[in-house]
Amino acid sequence: MPRSNGCAPGGAERFYFKYCSTFDSTARGNIGPVADALLEALGADFTVATPAYPRNGRTVYQGHLFVGGVPLAESGMRHHPLTPMTDSNLVHVLQAQARGTVGLVPFEIVEAGAAAIGARIEELRTQSARYAILDATRDAHLVAAGAACAGLALATGGAGLAMGIARALPAKPPAGRAAPLPRIAGRAAILAGSCSEATRAQVDSARSRYPAFRLDAANPDPAAALDWAAARLAAGPVLLYSTAAPAEVVPGAAQALEGAFRDIARGLSDRGVRRFVVAGGETSGAVVEALGVRALAIGPEIDPGVPWTAAVGGEPYLLALKSGNFGSREFFAKALQALG
Repeated sequence: MPRSNGCAPGGAERFYFKYCSTFDSTARGNIGPVADALLEALGADFTVATPAYPRNGRTVYQGHLFVGGVPLAESGMRHHPLTPMTDSNLVHVLQAQARGTVGLVPFEIVEAGAAAIGARIEELRTQSARYAILDATRDAHLVAAGAACAGLALATGGAGLAMGIARALPAKPPAGRAAPLPRIAGRAAILAGSCSEATRAQVDSARSRYPAFRLDAANPDPAAALDWAAARLAAGPVLLYSTAAPAEVVPGAAQALEGAFRDIARGLSDRGVRRFVVAGGETSGAVVEALGVRALAIGPEIDPGVPWTAAVGGEPYLLALKSGNFGSREFFAKALQALG
């Protein structure tokens, strides 16, 4: 098993840097620079990376990421307005944005099991590699990788590798159980900022179910959105979205939209909303920040990789925070129906 590099001042011995299963990033980061900073802060010299999540159609083979069986660079992520993914080779992608050498733990080694993975990791470390991309095409690969990586101070990846590491730790929670959600009364809202194919389909479906307000990406007006929502919240959930096809995205609009969603989240909270369904990583971050949420209790899964969560401490909220590419077409309705 790979050696640990000590523990942080707070006593934590292992850290996991979770990112999207489509490895959303550019040549400037953020995955590489964040991982570099974490390694430095922990005094560690090596970590692994894999966004593989086979249950959700994300697999890595010979270092190449596939999304639903399609190479990443040929998927809808190729045209993402913020992080266009034009290279499916994750060794190349991470090498462009991280310090140090990026190696590979290929399929044939992962297939051989945890001991073989651990040996390959040690080989890469002796070659002064700083990172290793892990192949994985099925859950069993992630379980083996988790056992091989459980001793690392830092691991990085999607939800799949986190599952494998959790299974390898000595104190395991009962299988199949999630924290029960607290009963939180309040209104409900859906906020969608992602422009991914999955979120566009989810917004199209939700517009036939719920009152919907589209923010003008060129000039988002949170006050107008909140006035519109205030007149409708008493009747049921509302949808506020900036989601659009990549060709319709206004250059430079992302920062303004994130600010708008922060204001909208705070304003909705002031108007009694306590249940939020949020689509898009940046949008989710903006909402969590605006609501002052510092920790989350993980509840039951809605769709693969997307659970309901409950805010811990502070104001009581229920939040379903999802990557733009996750969830079924009816995800928004499914999430709200799960609350009864």
